Amino acid sequence: MKLKLIIPAWPESSIWKNLIFRFPYLSVTTLAALTPDSWDVSFEDENIAPVNFDDDVGLVAITALTPLAPEAYRIAREFRKRGVKVIMGGFHATWMPGEALQYVDSVLIGEAESLWNKVLTDFEAGNLKREYRSDKHSDISGIPVARREILPEKGYFFTNTLQTTRGCPFNCEFCSVTAFYGKTYRTRPLSDVSAELDSIAETSKNHFLFIVDDNITGNPAYARDLFNLLKRYPFKWLSQTSIKFAENPELLRLAKESGCYGMFIGFESLSQEALDRINKRFNRVDKYAELIKRIHDHGIGIQGSFIFGYDWDTRNTFEEVVNFTEKTRLDSVLFTILTPFPGTRIFEEMKQQDRLLTTDWSRYDMAHAVFRPQNMTPEELEEMFVTANRRFYSIPSMFRRLIAKRRSLSVFIPMNWGFRKAWKGFR
Repeated sequence: MKLKLIIPAWPESSIWKNLIFRFPYLSVTTLAALTPDSWDVSFEDENIAPVNFDDDVGLVAITALTPLAPEAYRIAREFRKRGVKVIMGGFHATWMPGEALQYVDSVLIGEAESLWNKVLTDFEAGNLKREYRSDKHSDISGIPVARREILPEKGYFFTNTLQTTRGCPFNCEFCSVTAFYGKTYRTRPLSDVSAELDSIAETSKNHFLFIVDDNITGNPAYARDLFNLLKRYPFKWLSQTSIKFAENPELLRLAKESGCYGMFIGFESLSQEALDRINKRFNRVDKYAELIKRIHDHGIGIQGSFIFGYDWDTRNTFEEVVNFTEKTRLDSVLFTILTPFPGTRIFEEMKQQDRLLTTDWSRYDMAHAVFRPQNMTPEELEEMFVTANRRFYSIPSMFRRLIAKRRSLSVFIPMNWGFRKAWKGFR
C-alpha cells in the first residue's frame, strides 16, 4: 500500500507564503512513524514544491490549519478525480468536519495517534469510514521516533523538531491550542525524549532543535528534568513558553546551560485590563520589562507575540506596542490581527454578535481582518498592522534592537532578515 502525506501551500495573499524561516509539521513525521512498515510512505509540502497528482498512491492524508483549508480541498478534489481516497485531519477538519466531508472521503477528528492504525486497517479492508473521532486525548508516552528521513533535503530552515509536552495549562479565550487539546497538559516520558534526541544527534548534521511544545515550562518540575537532560546533548534549541518562565531563576539558569537560544512568548497586550478579560491574568504588564531583561541576561532571545484588533485597541495602540518592543529590545515579534478561529470562544462570540465578515478561510491567516473591529475599520486595522510590522523590521529598528551581544543572535538575525524581506513584498 502507498500513502502520501501532504501539507497544503499557504495562500498567495498570505505573509506566511513568503517566509523563509520554515520548519516541517511534526505531526506529519509522527504519522509516518505510526504507519506500519508494510506501507510505502511519501511526503509532499506544497510550500516547497508542487503536489504530484499522478503518483500511484492508494491513500492521501492531508493536515491543514484553517487558512490552508481551501487549498486542502482543492488538492483533495484533484486526487479524488483520479480515484484516490483522501482523509483530512488537523485543527480545521476537527472543528468543521461537515464542511470537510464535502471535499474528502474521511475526516479524522481530534488527535490522531489513537486512531491512525484503525484508519489504515479499515482502508486496507475497503471499509474507510466517513469519520474517525477520538473519545479521549492521546497518551503521548510510547509515541515512536519521528521519521525525519521522509522530509526533503532542502526547503526548511531546519528539520529537527521535537515534542516533549502537549497542551497548555492556561485557557486564553483566543487560543486554538486549548480548544483542540482541551484543558490538559501532558508530559512525554523523558526516556522517550532521550531516545528521540539520540536519533536526531546520530542522523542530523544540524544542531539546531525546535521543541514545538506550546508551553515547555507549563510543568516546572518536568521542565527542570528536561533541561537537565538536554544538557547532555550539543543542541541549540528554541521553544515556546509563558512570561512566567522568567520568574523561575532555576529554570532560567538550566535553560541557558542546556543550550536554549530563544523562546516564543505571548505578551498579547500592554493593557492589564485587556489581559484579564482574555483570561491571561498571569501576564503582568508592569513586570514585562523586568522579566524580558532577566531572559536576555541569560543569553536567551525572545520572539514576542502581540495581538491587534481587540475591542479596547485604538489607533494609538499600534505605536505604543512598537515603541515598547523596541525599548525592551525584543529580538523578534509576531504581530498578528485577532483571528477568531473555528473552535475558539472568540469565534462563537463574534458569530453571535454578527461581526464576522467572511468565512473565506484563506483570510484567516492572522494578517487579515475577518471581523468588524470596535474602534477602527477593517481596512484601518490591516493598514496599521502592516505599518507596525514594517517599522519593527526596518533597518533602524533592527540595528537598535540587535546591537547587544547575545549568542541567540545567530538565530534572530536571520529571522529578522527573513521577516523584513517578507513584509517588504507583502501586498
